[in-house]
Amino acid sequence: MSAGPASPAEVPAIEVRDLTCAYDDHVVLKDVTFSVRRGEIFFIIGGSGCGKTTLLRHLVGLMAPVQGSVNFLGQPFTGADDAQRREQLRTFGMLFQGGALWSSLTLRENVALPLEELTELPPAEIATLAAFRLAQVGLAGFEGYYPSEISGGMRKRAGLARALALDPAIVFFDEPSAGLDPVTARHIDDLVRQVRDTFGTTIVIVSHELRSIYGLADRLIMLDRDALGIVAEGRPAELAAASPDPRVREFLALSPVHGT
Repeated sequence: MSAGPASPAEVPAIEVRDLTCAYDDHVVLKDVTFSVRRGEIFFIIGGSGCGKTTLLRHLVGLMAPVQGSVNFLGQPFTGADDAQRREQLRTFGMLFQGGALWSSLTLRENVALPLEELTELPPAEIATLAAFRLAQVGLAGFEGYYPSEISGGMRKRAGLARALALDPAIVFFDEPSAGLDPVTARHIDDLVRQVRDTFGTTIVIVSHELRSIYGLADRLIMLDRDALGIVAEGRPAELAAASPDPRVREFLALSPVHGT
């Protein structure tokens, strides 16, 4: 007897198959295949120039792959038409490095922007939701501030509020702790964990910060520039202890778990 269709809970949040990424004739990643489970905190790690950010750009549709596919929640994203892609854009949020806030807009206006573009909610409700999201990340009372008037860590939190504006099933983070002091970086990590634990959100993080990797990751993939793809997949502590690849053990060896 053949197995029936997978239940929604069994369908991966993200499924990547045979993805090849290139800039013109320069191939950065080749035949990359992996999946991210629903409700998982999943890291993409690796050394400089290995293709972490390139992969992220392909996952969120900022770049088109040479070949391969990306599915979100069982639905094809690669090759989707404009209407399908617009609908899928509502299923995920993105926190760019530095927050990537519009400098000419207040924090409330920044958070409201995706709601204005992708929903038909009335302005009063959008303003209320934007204030709620800012309060969720500890920025209540800062709704009228401009990005230049707040700290780098606060800009990251405001960027997270915007990424959460549409109540997405998946949120992508590009180096969320980059440029932050250790205390602020730990607060960002705490917010990431809180979002996952409270809402069941699937989290995908590009990072090389070992404290965050060991403190947050359920699983990870490690990319390598020479391999043009994935050289390890699994839990960070297990890979550090038992990976057969010395590149993986060396990268993960400086873990704070091991006393660094």
